[in-house]
Amino acid sequence: MEIKNKKVLIFGLGSLGGGVATARWFFKKGAKLRITDLKQKKDLSKSIEKLRDIKAKFILGKHRYEDIDWSDMVVVNPGVSYKNKFVLYAKEKGKEILNDYCLFFQQAKGDFIAITGTRGKTTTTLWIYTILKFFEKELKKKILIGGNQPEKSLLKILDRTRNNTISVLEISSFQLEFHNEFLKAPNIAIITNILNDHLNRYENLEEYTKIKANIFKNQSENNFLILNRDNSWWRFFLNLKPKSQIYFVTNKERIEKGIFRKKNTLWIKDDRLIKLFDIKEFVKNYGEHNLYNLMFAILAVYLYLKNFSQIDFYKSLKKIRKNILKLPLPHFRQEIILKKRSLIIVNDSAGTSPDAVISAILRFKNYFGKKTNIILICGGTDKNLDFSELSKLIKKYVLPLNLILLNGSATQKLIKELEKINYPIEKENIFENLKECVKKAFDLVKDKSVILFSPGSASFEKFKNEFDRGKKFNRIVTNWA
Repeated sequence: MEIKNKKVLIFGLGSLGGGVATARWFFKKGAKLRITDLKQKKDLSKSIEKLRDIKAKFILGKHRYEDIDWSDMVVVNPGVSYKNKFVLYAKEKGKEILNDYCLFFQQAKGDFIAITGTRGKTTTTLWIYTILKFFEKELKKKILIGGNQPEKSLLKILDRTRNNTISVLEISSFQLEFHNEFLKAPNIAIITNILNDHLNRYENLEEYTKIKANIFKNQSENNFLILNRDNSWWRFFLNLKPKSQIYFVTNKERIEKGIFRKKNTLWIKDDRLIKLFDIKEFVKNYGEHNLYNLMFAILAVYLYLKNFSQIDFYKSLKKIRKNILKLPLPHFRQEIILKKRSLIIVNDSAGTSPDAVISAILRFKNYFGKKTNIILICGGTDKNLDFSELSKLIKKYVLPLNLILLNGSATQKLIKELEKINYPIEKENIFENLKECVKKAFDLVKDKSVILFSPGSASFEKFKNEFDRGKKFNRIVTNWA
């Protein structure tokens, strides 16, 4: 694709870094740039500052049809929906419409392992990358990580890809919206699960799931697709008739091909049965929910080594076993940020759905035994999600005095669900800012306490994004602890 002297409209600069990386990449390739965003200059000052050395025309505070008319190519930010009226106008005018995902899978070299899903994709991506790094010398390939991550966007790693690189990529539904039939396919695609999320963007769960399925649309019989057999949507994906070879992850024993758990041991079932390792210590240290992420990672590495390398996976097991309890965790995902003899503080700011809060409560409810004192800080911006199951779990494990709510549209929905089941709301525990929430949480600490910050909602009413929210929580805790 020839980019030099093309008129490129960056539609949505954003504040997370993706728009900056896109603009820099196109400028480096010799494109003529216009950059537009609905936010005002003051709200995008950091992003604009990072672009001060490139030549571009900024149109801020609005989008204009005339900029689309001017352009040869429209490159959209992940925050921009494929149903946006300006995107539909660009399509009607026959403009080339791309995002970072399209550009990467058009231009990148080497092998790709792509991960999507509602929950677990960040951790799974990190662990596949980490485990493959153990074999980097033997593979004689450079391992890269990138995707739906602020500091490692697809266009930041695109020019580093070579024929001997393996790119491990976290891909969001927003990125997959602009998938087309001309893109390269991942060697291995993973869909971790489908849960209620982003229903403020999609009409229903089926639309969201169809978008997720784009990750395997271009795969052939030489590629692999890993699905979660314990998540009911696996049948939906099979009904789309993927051409790739299908493998499953399950916490149960019955499986055709894939990885499964038998009591406290993991096994792989393929053309032979492979015993992996005991998982008791792993579950104790990382939590039951992370077992799925581990299984996805191990199965992906197994399939890659077996089918795209000369390395014998079975002979490599010793190296994997030795490092399982050293796997890093991503920030803001059930991250223990303070640990004392009878107190831990958990930052789960990236938990942006009710399912994430449920997972966090179940993991930490007995952290200090049956007398664990759970103090939950929850609430934020609604994504049109259902809070009924979360409200039942809160009633079961969180005392009314220990429920601290950060006010927002999702918070009001949660309150209504709690009132339906006669859970008394402490009005003085509803706050407009995070600092007051943390102060209240420290007032409630007693022996064997867990302060759990798991918003279960988006962050846009009070923060730039969930990462900004997580960083602010850490700073407040540091000042109070």
